[in-house]
Amino acid sequence: QKMKDDYKLAETADHEEKRSKKGRKNRDTEDLKKEVDLVDNSSLTGESEPQTRSPDFSNENPLETRNIAFFSTNCVEGTARGIVINTGDNTIMGRIATLASSLEAGKTPIAIEIEHFIHIITGVAVFLGVSFFILSVILGYNWLEGIIFLIGIIVANVPEGLLATVTVCLTLTAKRMAKKNCLVKNLEAVETLGSTSTICSDKTGTLTQNRMTVAHMWFDNQIHEADTTENQSGTSFDRSSATWAALSRTAGLCNRAVFLAEQNKVPVLKRHVAGDASEAALLKCIELCCGSVSDMREKYPKIAEIPFNSTNKYQLSVHKNSTPGETKHLLVMKGAPERILDRCSTIVIQGKEQPLDAQLKDSFNRAYLELGGLGERVLGFCHCHLPDDQFPEGFAFDADDVNFPTENLCFIGLMSMIDPPRAAVPDAVGKCRSAGIKVIMVTGDHPITAKAIARGVGIISEGNETVVVIAARLKIPVSEVNPREAKACVVHGSELKEMTPEQLDDVLKHHTEIVFARTSPQQKLIIVEGCQRQGAIVAVTGDGVNDSPALKKADIGVAMGIAGSDVSKQAADMILLDDNFASILTGVEEGRLIFDNLKKSIAYTLTSKIPEMSPFLFFVLFDIPLALGTVTILCIDLGTDMVRFCLILKMSWVFLRSTISFWRLKDDLFVNEGAFPLQLTESIVEFTCHTAFFTSIVIVQVADLLICKTRTNSILGFVFVVFQICVANREVAECPLVGKLAFFSPHVYLRPMWWFCSVPYSFLIFIYDEVRKYILRRTPGGWVELETYY
Repeated sequence: QKMKDDYKLAETADHEEKRSKKGRKNRDTEDLKKEVDLVDNSSLTGESEPQTRSPDFSNENPLETRNIAFFSTNCVEGTARGIVINTGDNTIMGRIATLASSLEAGKTPIAIEIEHFIHIITGVAVFLGVSFFILSVILGYNWLEGIIFLIGIIVANVPEGLLATVTVCLTLTAKRMAKKNCLVKNLEAVETLGSTSTICSDKTGTLTQNRMTVAHMWFDNQIHEADTTENQSGTSFDRSSATWAALSRTAGLCNRAVFLAEQNKVPVLKRHVAGDASEAALLKCIELCCGSVSDMREKYPKIAEIPFNSTNKYQLSVHKNSTPGETKHLLVMKGAPERILDRCSTIVIQGKEQPLDAQLKDSFNRAYLELGGLGERVLGFCHCHLPDDQFPEGFAFDADDVNFPTENLCFIGLMSMIDPPRAAVPDAVGKCRSAGIKVIMVTGDHPITAKAIARGVGIISEGNETVVVIAARLKIPVSEVNPREAKACVVHGSELKEMTPEQLDDVLKHHTEIVFARTSPQQKLIIVEGCQRQGAIVAVTGDGVNDSPALKKADIGVAMGIAGSDVSKQAADMILLDDNFASILTGVEEGRLIFDNLKKSIAYTLTSKIPEMSPFLFFVLFDIPLALGTVTILCIDLGTDMVRFCLILKMSWVFLRSTISFWRLKDDLFVNEGAFPLQLTESIVEFTCHTAFFTSIVIVQVADLLICKTRTNSILGFVFVVFQICVANREVAECPLVGKLAFFSPHVYLRPMWWFCSVPYSFLIFIYDEVRKYILRRTPGGWVELETYY
């Protein structure tokens, strides 16, 4: 109140001084001098348009009242004298920063799942390792051999390649997403986006184009639709009317916005403009429809101007007029439609001026309500051809002590503006809904505007009614409508402030299409927490400082790369480089793909564990020589990672063909006969078995790879891959370097029959899995799917 009184004292003194200098005699002309203060609060509140500021206290909410300006926001018009009432952490910016810094990001879904999986595998590995260590000691092996069993079994059970597999999958997916304008800051966020079940999206700049655009015009007693598409490929209206010529001239002249220099080669819609967002929209519209606005302004030089102010709610300018058949001076005015209409006595219809009767006023009101109901900002336009006898050439127009008419003007029409939806957003929202993802709009903008945009992009679909619509249809008070009867819901920030957590949960649970409007940063955080209480994996999109707490609290935060603030980018896990909501769909698709691939990779990894343990089991229980060492297991896990039980049989067969028994090898006995053409030593036979074992791993691996990774590969492709890998495997097995590393002995050759010993097993498991998948396709949800689907 003290600040308000101080402002009034300063304002009164200033007005008295101006009144004495200019000799004003009435309050109306004095108000024309008042300057309007406009501030851009979009980074804090999400409001797309600049907001007026004055000494008047207008709302209990600090973010809504007009007599407070905030740290970090921009003053786009006017001057003011203020009193500092809060600094540092006590400012709105400081409170948001404190709120965001106090939040701790939880674990991602993939981190939780992998941690759970590792705990299970580790427990099993340690249990089996310790059990076999104890068993080996009981059976008479020394403690050193028991430790070897312990280490071998633990190594055989631990999926060493899982970390590399997950990291590589996430990295490759992140690289693909970067090419599609999705920059991933946290690799785990790739999979999280694929698990998302709810998206809480900001409106301005994410769902919309982040530029005010002329959407409709009303002239000649008819509403005309403008082209709001990003590439100007939409509908066009009839520009041949003389009324449109007058309306476009007024919109271009009564306008202070200008294009910045050196942008002649830049498309009109992408040019940077100095001026108010609404005037920039008018400037671009007239430039596209009528040609150069700068040439128009040169043809009609400005003589006098009254800037827009919050008291009169209009802007006026007087121009020289060189158009043949018209007077030498043209007065143009724009502003709040009801204020403009009150100052008019005539209207232009089909280029001709006629009296503004009650019927035309009704038509105006209907058009005004219809455009306002679409969430669009509506401006009215009028003009006046000043008579030459009263305003001859060289007349001194005085904007301070007004000496020209501001009443009995001629109304021309209306123009409405909105920040239109992005072209790809409706389709993206539809795909999200078909994929089971719930899209919620959370914005700081006005509920009417938010609802209109939500309907435009499909967040509120056609036919789904809100409580207000149901009440209007049934002609009953809103309070008598059961909220659960409405599928769609628009919640104002003031209503959300009064809700308990249980009431919010009820809204989130029983409404499929939700819009939250006029929300504060803390309320956005509350909404995210409410969705998470429902068990949803929540993604939040935003670009402002006010979005940072919600971005950090969400399971995955998505910031805008172009219009996004640095604070939001730091709090987010992913950045959309093109500020387009449709790019999120790319991330969802890639995330779901990687989740599917990771499940396949884990299944691919686990299939080798029992075959890797089998040599140790046979060694301990049946005294069969080890066909696989600890180092070789690591080689398999990190290099091939697929073994089957047939490997043990393959090794036994090689030993039998050599006519060297397991027990004679163990007792250092040797008989040179049978299959080997060369004088063999005991070690060569053993290394030959190791080579056969490793070869079988690779052959069977191919079948498992196709089982896990493909659904369509043919048998010919299978055989070709087998041949290629077998050739590569032979080179590895016979490489002298490998022998020096003690995996195999050098120059160990395998007969062709030994190479194809495990091929039947490959075909067997391949055919088994094809039959299994055929049953899954024929009887989805059956016992086969429940028991074998991963």
